[in-house]
Amino acid sequence: MGNAAPLVHTATAIAAVVLLILKAKVNPALALVLGAVYLGLAGGLGVERTLETVNKGFGNLMAEVGLLIVLGVLLGQLLSALGAIEKLVTLLLRVLGPRRLPYSFAVTMGTVLQSIYADVLLVMTAPLARSLGTRIGPHGVARMAAAMALGVEVGIALAVPGIGALALAGLLHIPLGIMLLYGFPLAAVTIVLTLLLFSALIKRGFWNPERDESAQAPEEAAPQPEADSEEAADAVATPPLALSLAPLLLALVMIATGAFAEVAGWRSPVVTFLGNPVIGLLTGLILACLVARRSLPAGGVGETFGQGFRTSGQILVLTGVGGSLAAMVEAVGLGDLVKDSFSASTWAPLALVWLIAAVLHMAIGSVTTSAITAAGILAPVAPQLDVQPVLIALAAGAGSLFAIHATSNTFWLLQTLLGQTTRGTLKTVTVTVSGASVIALGLIQTASLVL
Repeated sequence: MGNAAPLVHTATAIAAVVLLILKAKVNPALALVLGAVYLGLAGGLGVERTLETVNKGFGNLMAEVGLLIVLGVLLGQLLSALGAIEKLVTLLLRVLGPRRLPYSFAVTMGTVLQSIYADVLLVMTAPLARSLGTRIGPHGVARMAAAMALGVEVGIALAVPGIGALALAGLLHIPLGIMLLYGFPLAAVTIVLTLLLFSALIKRGFWNPERDESAQAPEEAAPQPEADSEEAADAVATPPLALSLAPLLLALVMIATGAFAEVAGWRSPVVTFLGNPVIGLLTGLILACLVARRSLPAGGVGETFGQGFRTSGQILVLTGVGGSLAAMVEAVGLGDLVKDSFSASTWAPLALVWLIAAVLHMAIGSVTTSAITAAGILAPVAPQLDVQPVLIALAAGAGSLFAIHATSNTFWLLQTLLGQTTRGTLKTVTVTVSGASVIALGLIQTASLVL
């Protein structure tokens, strides 16, 4: 096969992973491990080096982001238990008004609330979104559904502490503070621009309530979950919103301060220590525990931690084996072949990263898995390209958002929880998030011209 052998074997491994997940219904983590093992053996690494590379790739990525994922998930679980989400949405509605609610709601979900696991965030916010959708004007349910889809998916891929963003930063060895500085504004601007476009399309007849909304909501008493949530909050005497969110905001400020210090060239052991992402999240988690112990019933913190460990375990395994496949791609020499195909210009690498992630997502259906795999393919050549690694990571994240459809759990959750038809969900999820994917790529390309 000559010099093309690494490319052929990598393409075969990825195709096998896709078939195992979609056709054989194999768990994605197991499929990725099998793909990595095949690639090592077919690429001539031998049994011993293949197994060594699989373990090393898993371990290296876990060393980069494993503890961050666990701390972030635990912090998010405590925020949920403290009732922070319901209070935050109520505050947004009161301060910004119903017209701006979809934008503020989506941006908050896509940035600040990304420490909460996506499915949990969707289930908790959907009743609120549906009940509020009737209060923000025409087609409010559609706008809130699009806001939820954008907030969850864009945040996962682009904004720290989103799982996809953490994994991408780890694979490409990007300081987490730098990923935060670039990803937060990119996610926020992408969400706002996409919602503006979606709202404009709605005004031109893009949304048809008779065909795009279910004749009957999944639960007739849509506001009831909100009421139940309020009663539960009262039962455990949840603290004020400012106190509930203070641990997370403190952690983000500490991480951002460390990133600003690095960019500005400040050299201080104290700033370096306090600005470390692990220290930031650990400080936030300790503060959240202190708040929760005064607010939750006896044993509440332990129970919340148990839920967090179960959730983070699934995420850690999938993220780690994605690192194994990425390490194997590098070990078989694909990087040297791919490097020769790039021009020295900036746009080509970013567009190719986006395209690889988009194709993988359409095949696999997982935002996180497709972003990790795409970044892994390009990670070996990233140092040789005239592109900042953070832009490569963001391009992979943006591409992984393209064409979310029926293979995504988010798709069906939003359809069921918000009372949409499949046709309606294709509009609020597939079309809208795909638009965000393209808009984000345009913003990243623009940024690459001035950075």
